[in-house]
Amino acid sequence: MTSVPEDRSPAIGDVDRNAAVERVQAAYTGGYLSHDELEQQLHQVLAARTRQDLEVAVAALPVEQPGRSATIGASAGRIVRRGVWRVPRHLKVESMHGRVRLDLSQAQFEHGDVDIDLNVMHGGVKITLPRDAVVDFDAVHTEWKDTRYKPPRASSGDGPRVRITGVMGFGRLKIRHARR
Repeated sequence: MTSVPEDRSPAIGDVDRNAAVERVQAAYTGGYLSHDELEQQLHQVLAARTRQDLEVAVAALPVEQPGRSATIGASAGRIVRRGVWRVPRHLKVESMHGRVRLDLSQAQFEHGDVDIDLNVMHGGVKITLPRDAVVDFDAVHTEWKDTRYKPPRASSGDGPRVRITGVMGFGRLKIRHARR
C-alpha cells in the first residue's frame, strides 16, 4: 500500500476551473490582460490539476470584488426577482424548465453598466427595466421565438445600461420598461 504525500494540494474539479476561467476572462474584458496574456492564462488555468496550480495561475489577476457577479438558476420552476434588490455588474440566469421574471424597475444598480447572460432552455423570460434604462439585446440567440421589445414612450436615456446576451431555447424573451 502506497501512502499519499501530506503536502499535496487537493485536486480541483470543473466548478473551480470554470470559476478561474471566468476570472481570467473578466480580467481580459476589464483591460488587465492583452490577447496573448489571455491565451497564456487560460492555458495555465485549464492545465491546472490541483488547487495550488490554480492559485498560481490566477495569482497575478486583479482581486475579485464581491457583488460584481452572481448566478441565479433553477432546473425546474420559476425564477422571480422583483421589488428592491441589488443587481450585480454581471448577472447569469440559468433555467432548464421554467419561466424567468426579472423586474429591475425598483432594483438598486451597483454599477452603471449591467450584463445579463441568459441560458434558458424551455420557458419564457420577461425583463422589466427602469424607465430611463438603455438596453442592448442584439447578442441574444433565440432558437424558437423572436424577442419582443417595447421601448419607452419618453425616456432620458441616462439610466443604467443593460446588455442582455445568451441563449433562449424554446421560449420568448420579452423586454419592456416600467411605466413610472
